[in-house]
Amino acid sequence: MGGDKPTSSTTSSSSSGRSFFSSFCSAALRRKPISLSVAAAAGHGDGLVRRLGLLELILIGIGASIGAGIFVITGTVARDAGPGVTISFILAGAACVLNALCYAELASRFPAVVGGAYLYTYAAFNELTAFLVFTQLMLDYHIGAASIARSLASYFVSLLELFPIFRGHFPSWIGHGGKEFFGGIVSINILAPILLVILTAILCYGVRESSAVNSFMTAMKVLIVIIVIFAGAFEVDVSNWSPFAPNGFKAIVTGATVVFFAYVGFDAVANSAEESKRPQRDLPIGILGSLLVCVTLYVCVCLVLTGMVPYKFLGEDAPLAEAFTAKGLKFVSVLISIGAVAGLTTTLLVGLYVQSRLYLGLGRDGLLPSVFAKVHPTRHTPVHSQVWVGFVAGILAGLFNVHELSHILSVGTLTGYSVVSACVVTLRWKDKVSNNVSMRCMSSWHEGVICVIIVACSGFAAGLFYRFSASFIFSLVAIAIAILAVAALQFRQVYADPPGFSCPGVPIVPVVSIFFNIFLFAQLHEEAWFRFIILSLISVGIYAFYGQYNATLSPEHSAVYQAVPTEAA
Repeated sequence: MGGDKPTSSTTSSSSSGRSFFSSFCSAALRRKPISLSVAAAAGHGDGLVRRLGLLELILIGIGASIGAGIFVITGTVARDAGPGVTISFILAGAACVLNALCYAELASRFPAVVGGAYLYTYAAFNELTAFLVFTQLMLDYHIGAASIARSLASYFVSLLELFPIFRGHFPSWIGHGGKEFFGGIVSINILAPILLVILTAILCYGVRESSAVNSFMTAMKVLIVIIVIFAGAFEVDVSNWSPFAPNGFKAIVTGATVVFFAYVGFDAVANSAEESKRPQRDLPIGILGSLLVCVTLYVCVCLVLTGMVPYKFLGEDAPLAEAFTAKGLKFVSVLISIGAVAGLTTTLLVGLYVQSRLYLGLGRDGLLPSVFAKVHPTRHTPVHSQVWVGFVAGILAGLFNVHELSHILSVGTLTGYSVVSACVVTLRWKDKVSNNVSMRCMSSWHEGVICVIIVACSGFAAGLFYRFSASFIFSLVAIAIAILAVAALQFRQVYADPPGFSCPGVPIVPVVSIFFNIFLFAQLHEEAWFRFIILSLISVGIYAFYGQYNATLSPEHSAVYQAVPTEAA
């Protein structure tokens, strides 16, 4: 009846529901305190070892960033932007420098710990946000590794087919594309998983050996790019640079949004924190140095390519190779094929390396099963994590045409870059509790976070207005709102100087970085937005039923990681 009292089972169910929600919120908002003065894990024989010097770190960044794209994307974007593609690469490089400055500060601030963007988010925001960043990044990494493996298999077969003895002897299921079944849902490729097994074995063997392979392949790739630049410079006709921007400045900006992702990879250096010999000094230099080398190489290739051939006549699939062939320099085309194989090899190698270190960090923190936290006692590599990422990439590359999923990539990258920039701002805030310039209705910290969110939303709105060619007034309104939020961050917060490398212009530089990253987010395919929402919901579910109960950190405890060497501190 309506006047009956609720039964004890109903009351118990309601109470348990409230208890679950309360426990979830409490766990989700935990932050990770990092103690950099603890005893080194390596001293017990079960940690990673510091074997990477400055040169190796720079080569890791270059190896991750420059793949076969330098020989392809430069030409494909030039078909629309004309010689102005050079400006596109400069603008995209400048935007990446802002992100790199943020990564450099945090890498210097947490030099003894693996984890990269996940770790920084855990320390600056909370456990749940860190887990969400990890899952978004990891889906990009898994699909990206499988896609690169397929491309590497195709380029490798193409390289072999330059020799008459191999020409026409490779069926599609070995390297080129794949043999399709069930209407293309399944696409068998044998060579891609084999290449992944080889690279995984190298990474499991030791960081010194894998670093040596990366250094050799990256040095060869950079040398080939330099040869291409010098060989092409003698074929440049400056009249081909006019008109410089045939389709206007908007085509140049659109080109910048495309080529931005050609620089992605410098953040891999940050995940080498626990294996760097002098992390506080070398990590910032490695991040910024590798990015600047990449910007220089891309800009030079653009100038040479658009100077050799009028932009209207550039090929779509292999523009650089076709340009040299048209000039009678076929030997350079062979070098480009070798460079493409070397470039894809290093990109894949570093990508697999970064994935395993992220899994290692979450395994240590209990957000993933502890098997991922195990480090081989003699090889000093996270073998279980490394085999797992190689296995996932091998299955995806061997059975599916993952190139079809390329339009949902880059979500994790842009999410990670944006959150890392936000971490720089929040970790700089001084006296978060008692800062008397904040509004009385909320803490200074929450006010600042709201301002950062407003900047991100303004960036997304400006991106949508640009994408759908709305009136420029709407974009100006979005930019004006973002400027007001930046002003609040500048004048209503107190900032402290961090130890080690310091990102200049805080909060303006990180906030501009956030705005541009989310602006690019708005340019992605609509399915990429759906992927972001769906994966976030799935991640919250995994965290609610596993992560919150198994996380080993609480605010009262510090994590034990490998300490920074005394001379580097």
